[in-house]
Amino acid sequence: MKLKISLILLLVLSLFPLQAVTYKSCNWINHAISVSEFQLLAAAEKFKCTKKSPRTFEHNQVELVGTNDWTSGFFPGSLWYLYELTKNDSCKKEAIRYTEFLEKAQYRTDTHDLGFIVYCSYGNGFRLTGDPDYKAVLETASQSLMTRYHPTVGLVKSWDKRKWEYPVIIDNMLNLELLCEGSKLSGNPNPLQAAISHADKTIINHFRPDNSCYHVVDYDSITGNVKNRGTHQGFCDSSSWARGQGWALYGYTMMYRETKKLIYLEQAQKVAEFILHHPNLPKDKIPYWDFSAPNMPNAPRDASAAAIYASALIELSGYVTEKNDYLQIAGEILKTLSSEEYLAKVGENGFFILKHSTGNWPSKSEIDAPLSYADYYYLEAMVRYIKKKNIKL
Repeated sequence: MKLKISLILLLVLSLFPLQAVTYKSCNWINHAISVSEFQLLAAAEKFKCTKKSPRTFEHNQVELVGTNDWTSGFFPGSLWYLYELTKNDSCKKEAIRYTEFLEKAQYRTDTHDLGFIVYCSYGNGFRLTGDPDYKAVLETASQSLMTRYHPTVGLVKSWDKRKWEYPVIIDNMLNLELLCEGSKLSGNPNPLQAAISHADKTIINHFRPDNSCYHVVDYDSITGNVKNRGTHQGFCDSSSWARGQGWALYGYTMMYRETKKLIYLEQAQKVAEFILHHPNLPKDKIPYWDFSAPNMPNAPRDASAAAIYASALIELSGYVTEKNDYLQIAGEILKTLSSEEYLAKVGENGFFILKHSTGNWPSKSEIDAPLSYADYYYLEAMVRYIKKKNIKL
């Protein structure tokens, strides 16, 4: 195993000038991009024959996943963002390769996660290349996702074959972007209207008076009424799962972009205020995995939630007319994630970029581990931050 890794490192080193990984005279942004480029290209080379994407690194082993896993779109999406940041054709080549591994996912009707799987990969690919084949995949995937929308309930169903009747999780807000894109590309208004209905009902039923959100809301599939509210990955039903708050913040910021409905902008700001002014948010803005996690300050952090916060706050900062510090806070989060505490050393961390995320604490899974979606939203936030600040690399 060590010999294989050494050979991969030598191959990747051959793709870069030496200074790209020695970081002499680099600021934190250039340093972070260099580390990211090295790590993900090394991973791309190592796993290309598997036709799978890396999800996490636990117990000294990388977990690889295919189109059946909700995280499979994040690695190719990260490669697309690296290409956008670096203009390195090797990044583009690998982004194309790993994106096309997911082609059959466009036909899946058994999951709400098509946005994560297809939009993060094919969506970014289409945005950067305009490839008409990618456009066709996005349109088909949007149609597939629409099969999970029930007009009586007014929501896209999240999970099948679990203990709930018609569960809707806050994560599902992110998958609405695929529906919005599908409407734009096809000219069919139905996916957009479904996304709006989903977002509207989620505001009504998912949020507490303090603007935190539940993870899971279960609906009656006949009447559309709420049956119960709870959690699957948070500490308890009444707690505020950190990444879930990020999905809410990001989802309503995105829905405002797509619709310009002020209620979505207002909801995004309410969620931002809950997160940023919570007494249990650490000073470095990298949250514990749940805002009510036991054993604070020694509870595991969640770098993935922090990366989602940063990306959403950067976009939100451009929509709010009154004075705000969202962009400044996002920059602080990115700088912290780019520090030695959270940024991997080259060749380590299973070739992932960020350390210290938490996948599913109740299931004791992916605790204090790297995660592909942490890397994805970190790179997305980096792209957004550089554009917003007009930083010349």
